[in-house]
Amino acid sequence: MAQRPIRRLNAAGLFEYAVGALRGRAYSTGDLRQKMTQKAELAADVDQVIARLKGLGYLDDKRFAESFAAARKENQGFGRTRVIRDLRQRRIAPTVAGRAVENVYNEADEAGMIDAYIRRKYRNAASDTLFHDPKDLASAYRRLVNAGFDSGKAIRALKKFAADPDLLDQFEPPAEESGDA
Repeated sequence: MAQRPIRRLNAAGLFEYAVGALRGRAYSTGDLRQKMTQKAELAADVDQVIARLKGLGYLDDKRFAESFAAARKENQGFGRTRVIRDLRQRRIAPTVAGRAVENVYNEADEAGMIDAYIRRKYRNAASDTLFHDPKDLASAYRRLVNAGFDSGKAIRALKKFAADPDLLDQFEPPAEESGDA
């Protein structure tokens, strides 16, 4: 089966394409730029369309980053570092991503978020003692760190759910990393 050739778009067609894409879901400037670059007749048209979309208020990385961070926090219960990493993958500038996450997580109870995350991911357990096997405890620790939570806070939360909390002492980060200094 032959591959269909990509239909290249002029500036007007590119604008319509971008508006249609934004109608379907929100995009960061970087992601939309990459998407349009694949369709554009002229590379200069992409910059013009991006500028026009920003001028009309259709494209705003700050607004995108804040709504993305809020959704990740409320829906998936992820921690700060995971959300920043996900925003960077969507080509959001580090300063914009950092400010957005700071605004969204400003008054967040990270310890409560970690507890809720553990209870949600391990809800089949019958009691508060969820982890009897050291391997399961290590796996849960890695899962929490990958979800973007501070390692020191993750360890303190896991100690509440471990049959042998002393096993977590070998994971304990230095005092300055965990924020206990």
